[in-house]
Amino acid sequence: MVQSKAGLYAASAALALVSAAAAPVAAQDAMATPTAADGSAQAAPSEMLAGDIIVTAQKRSESLKDVPMSITALSGEQLQQRGITDVAALAKVTPGFTYVETGQSVPVYSLRGVGFFDTSLGARPTVAVYLDQMPLTFSIMSAGAAMDLERVEVLKGPQGTLFGGNATGGAINYIAAKPKSAFGAGVTGSYSRFNTVDAQGYVTGPISDTLKIRLAGRIVRGDAWQKSYTRDDELGKQNLLQGRFLADWAPADGVRFEFNANGYIDRSDTQAGQLVAIVYSRPTGASSYPLLGSYPLPPKTNRAADWDPGKDFSRDNSFYQLGLRSEIDLTDAVTLTSLTSFARAKIDQVTDVDALAITNDTNSTRGLVKSLNQELRVGGRSGIAQWIVGANYAREKSFEDGLSEYLYATSTTSFAGFAGKWDRAFATGRQTFDNKAVFGNLDLDVGSRIVLHGGVRYTRTKLDYNSCSRAGDASTGLVVTNFVNSLRRNVGLGPIPIIETGQCLSIGLDLTSGALIDQFNENNVSWRAGADWKPVQGVLLYANVSKGFKSGNSPVLNALTQAQLRPIAQESVLAYEVGLKATIIRRVLDVSGAGFYYDYRDKQVKGRSIANPNVLGVSELVVNIPKSRIWGIEGQVNLFPVKGLSVSAGGTYISSRVQSSFPNFSILGAPANFKGEAFPYTPKFQGVGDVAYERPLSDHLTGTWGASYSYRTKTVAGFGISDVLSIKAYGLLDLRAGVKSPDNRWRVELFGRNVTNSYYWTNVGRVFDVARRLTGRPATYGISFGYTL
Repeated sequence: MVQSKAGLYAASAALALVSAAAAPVAAQDAMATPTAADGSAQAAPSEMLAGDIIVTAQKRSESLKDVPMSITALSGEQLQQRGITDVAALAKVTPGFTYVETGQSVPVYSLRGVGFFDTSLGARPTVAVYLDQMPLTFSIMSAGAAMDLERVEVLKGPQGTLFGGNATGGAINYIAAKPKSAFGAGVTGSYSRFNTVDAQGYVTGPISDTLKIRLAGRIVRGDAWQKSYTRDDELGKQNLLQGRFLADWAPADGVRFEFNANGYIDRSDTQAGQLVAIVYSRPTGASSYPLLGSYPLPPKTNRAADWDPGKDFSRDNSFYQLGLRSEIDLTDAVTLTSLTSFARAKIDQVTDVDALAITNDTNSTRGLVKSLNQELRVGGRSGIAQWIVGANYAREKSFEDGLSEYLYATSTTSFAGFAGKWDRAFATGRQTFDNKAVFGNLDLDVGSRIVLHGGVRYTRTKLDYNSCSRAGDASTGLVVTNFVNSLRRNVGLGPIPIIETGQCLSIGLDLTSGALIDQFNENNVSWRAGADWKPVQGVLLYANVSKGFKSGNSPVLNALTQAQLRPIAQESVLAYEVGLKATIIRRVLDVSGAGFYYDYRDKQVKGRSIANPNVLGVSELVVNIPKSRIWGIEGQVNLFPVKGLSVSAGGTYISSRVQSSFPNFSILGAPANFKGEAFPYTPKFQGVGDVAYERPLSDHLTGTWGASYSYRTKTVAGFGISDVLSIKAYGLLDLRAGVKSPDNRWRVELFGRNVTNSYYWTNVGRVFDVARRLTGRPATYGISFGYTL
């Protein structure tokens, strides 16, 4: 507790100094186009400030400058201008947000150091993603969220009271552009390096006096961007098709329905890795696979990579979501809201995870994830109180069957005198989550410009799981059968039958093989309390304390022991935050700031342990870190010094640390106690900045110029001190320049992204005797356009 208070006091002191100096220190409230009361986007004058945008962070419409929490909000136009076309790219505009590509095409999102790295399709995230408040429950579903948007809101800190479990880091809420009462249509597109065409359009208008619709679509096609450095071959084609249909129906006064159907088909290539080093897992490694020792290292460029020749690495993934929002005004001040949604993603993809043109490990993943969500809430205002009460039910299912093929001698194993090869195995898992919750939120305006806030949610989760590793061929089954029988003979037990292709390999405590089938129940109470004060017009000071939970889940692994497949317990974050939002000079300068401290309990991480039964030594599994902490400060400044010129800059400093004893093994297999180490994938500092300028060139033409820069310091890809795990610091510079009509009806722009061709990577992993990294995109340049009727 002493450390907790010290971190909070330090953050508060830093915040006070920044506030006094009117300098940029904390919560990123980025400039965004304002919205009208009906949710339609308005054209913003150049002097429009960040706080003028209307957001729904607390599940009601209110000005960003009045919301007592750290939020990054950007309009759909800003997202297009800056090339933010998916969730991962939000890292370029949101300090404290990081994205990691796992190596098996499952994205991992983190906010302020709160994240969970897992390659399973059914992994529960710490950063929840929503489209119009409808959950995209599993991170793999989020690939098509960023299309035809009104805005995006990134909410930092635990959001469990209003947005439910699995939001210990925060929540990302995409707001789709809404149907209009008058006919409208528009198209935007770009052509860029690697023959990439990205085109989208929409049409909207009324069908009747009570019904209006919007239909939008997007297509992305592009050539390969990765190049093999050992042969003439390329990888990395883009092939994405997205669509969305919205219908708003108001059959009577006080009754509204909003229907949303959206989806995507993704045929793009998965990404190949780049070899970092050969790290033998055993002294005999070099002799067991001689080709590894002579494999060449790649040139230090983003495009260089390697993969198995002759294989098809294109995805065959699809997703759709159906949602209905129903609202009935019970009185002038009370509204009943129902949110019903169903989402389904089908995954079929092959990933080369070893960065080699010789088969060391290739993963073929087939799976299905789906979720049904129903929320019913009543909210309104009664005197000095603004309140919401509601209930939520969710049923979520995941199935995954991942075939790993490691065909050569790096997979040769020796157990108790028996030598064999485990060549092909399926990691198979089924999970069914049944979640029930009730919640309430209350804001009290007690006078003297002070508002008190409180919220609570009770959640009960039941998890049914069925997991095992399955034999991919007869030889694999025979290897494991002989090994299990050798163990059974040592303790006087009879043999088991030969494990056939498709049967479970995972060994239980009774020294038999089979699936781990069981049930896991959890419950928790998320809560939030705080207060905000407006001492003078244009200044908001706030303090919050909140607690959120991320539920447990059963990992999907190539596990020889059932112990590796046991579900992980839920984690919790107790978060303290103080902050300010202030307009220093009206229509010229505003700043915002926050300091935060997180008491992190039972953090879920991929680890390694001596499995039970102790037959293979170190094995992969998911574990909890008993106690850790995060503290930091963050800030944002928005400046409009002259007409047509806008400048924004923001940054986040994060200090993370494991506080309790945490003996484990690094991804390089070295035993250690990681107490005192910082979290992986958590840079100490992240900063973003953007400059935009426009001025009339004639009565019919306006010139536009802009630059964006993002920077992050170094971090690591796992616990343990090793240069192999290093993710170096890097910065990305984007430039843009163009012309448009004064009424914003059309525009043409030249752009460059990563114009300095910075060589960087976001992740490093180990696959048997190989360490490989996943690089970012090289310099990209092109031309974009937009036209609106």
